[in-house]
Amino acid sequence: MEPLVIIGNGITGITTARHVRKRSDMPIVVISDETDHFFSRTALMYIFMGHMRFKDTKPYQDWFWKKNRIELMRGFVSEIDTANNKALRLRDGRRISYGKLLIATGSKSNKFGWPGQDLPGVQGLYSYQDVELLEENSRNVTRAVLVGGGLIGIEMAEMLLSRHIPVTFLVREKFYWNNILPEAESLLVSRHIREHGVDLRLETNLKAILPGADGRVTAVMTEAGERIDCQLVGLTPGVHPNIEVVKNSAVATGRGVLVNEYLETNIPDVYAAGDCAEIVTEGDGRNRIEQLWYTGRMQAQALAKTICGERTPYERGIWFNSAKFMDIEYQTYGYVHNQPRDGETSFYWEHPGGRHGVRIVYQNDSEAVTGMNFFGIRMRQHTCEGWIRDETPVDTVIANLAEANFDPELFRPHWEAIVTAYNRERGKQLRANFRPSLFQRIFA
Repeated sequence: MEPLVIIGNGITGITTARHVRKRSDMPIVVISDETDHFFSRTALMYIFMGHMRFKDTKPYQDWFWKKNRIELMRGFVSEIDTANNKALRLRDGRRISYGKLLIATGSKSNKFGWPGQDLPGVQGLYSYQDVELLEENSRNVTRAVLVGGGLIGIEMAEMLLSRHIPVTFLVREKFYWNNILPEAESLLVSRHIREHGVDLRLETNLKAILPGADGRVTAVMTEAGERIDCQLVGLTPGVHPNIEVVKNSAVATGRGVLVNEYLETNIPDVYAAGDCAEIVTEGDGRNRIEQLWYTGRMQAQALAKTICGERTPYERGIWFNSAKFMDIEYQTYGYVHNQPRDGETSFYWEHPGGRHGVRIVYQNDSEAVTGMNFFGIRMRQHTCEGWIRDETPVDTVIANLAEANFDPELFRPHWEAIVTAYNRERGKQLRANFRPSLFQRIFA
């Protein structure tokens, strides 16, 4: 029996392997050129910061794979033959036959053709090798410049600050990440970035990266003509699907590997999932590329059923994401657009200290909640998703926000302040359904 071969050992590839093994005895081979074993990519920054060792980021012991009959192979796939032989060729000459094939090759850091973008001392941040390279590139650095405002840029800034390396952050937008965040939240995060000593330059575009006498980066030049001396440049303007391995094959691609709702490509027995997959949307909607850890896992769980004979569509459900801006945690549920959509209104509350914020988006006619942002406040995903799924009225959500909270008991509760602000704005007389514990009453 020819094996299921999975290219990529990230969350999507490994979750598929695990769930196929639960359902089937088919041979499974996972090929990766990055690391020998699966690790948590979201924990890479903590390795650099000294909070974790690499072995601490591996969710499974090294013996797990042999015990579960999942063969791990270190190698780089250079060719896919889907036409005749159903086989892969590795860069070292090895040839691997497959019965079914999953392309789960993840993402690559974006570059936009800047002069000097490939100089020594210039890099992105995505892979384990990128963290190893950052160890080398950050030695004897008196200033780093990061280009591109997003979640990867924030992570890299925090990593460098942990080594006491001054950071200048070039962001082309008027407000930080304002293609995603509404203006108030963008300003909250921008203030917080600056509070940590980052030289945040908004509405600033990179023109070129300049080499020194030794050939390494020595400065950047902005489009405004300003020279900023530095010895390290982090290119963090997002990522794009890593589809190099399929470009010379019969597998159809667009921005990513094109798949249907079952994560099937145009070639029988060939699938794609995770960051590298582009889900074709029927009608006028734009195809979806979902480059999130949790959607990669959900895609893998659905795909494992299809691979094992139970053809199952991938259904994302309520949109969710979480991140961390330095020491402000962020969660979003449903749809919170940077600009209000027709037929929607939102309520926004921000603590005077500037580290806590809540936005609730709801429909004008039904007042059903459609999206939520939380900054500096931890909420239960199941409860928040349920409110959106059940089209819960905004009044009910506001009054019962404490029901979804799982901040530590000693954290200061904000529910009464949020309800008071909501009542003032909308002329309501709601009361917060919140009973503080003894610890919270003492802390308050």
